Amino acid sequence: MHYNNLFSFNKLEYVTGRKKPDVGCILCAINEKDPRVERLEVYRNAFFLISVNLYPFNVGHLLIFPLRHIETIVELSDDEALQLHHLTNLSIEVLSEVYSPGGFNVGYNIGACSGASIEHLHLHIVPRYSRELGFIDILGGAKLVVEHPEVTTKKLKEAFQKRNLT
Repeated sequence: MHYNNLFSFNKLEYVTGRKKPDVGCILCAINEKDPRVERLEVYRNAFFLISVNLYPFNVGHLLIFPLRHIETIVELSDDEALQLHHLTNLSIEVLSEVYSPGGFNVGYNIGACSGASIEHLHLHIVPRYSRELGFIDILGGAKLVVEHPEVTTKKLKEAFQKRNLT
């Protein structure tokens, strides 16, 4: 069965608060399995959670964030920083296996001037594909993502589970 759909997202309503769930921190709410937030979790260990981004830049856009609420990378312990590095590598391996992107953007948005809309520290892993930009992106000012985030979550969760991680 082929699940590809055109999923056009509009993050503006979320950023301006019109569709933002009434929770203190969206990532803490995801961690706590709060029913008021959509959960797209693909992997969790004792310190970090990996989730599909609800408003993806591209198919496979992941967020890795610590379970404890911190706001900057300087708050990570050395052990957490090393574990985050391993999870970043693991995520890139899984995304490469499932989607075969041509490259990746990996990074943080820390602070309001960086474009961050969530204060809880999180690392973005954005797969990049050749010929991403289409005419709708240019003419319509909208980005089309060719797979719904729930489908992405299902595929990636299965790929992480196959690895028998502890």
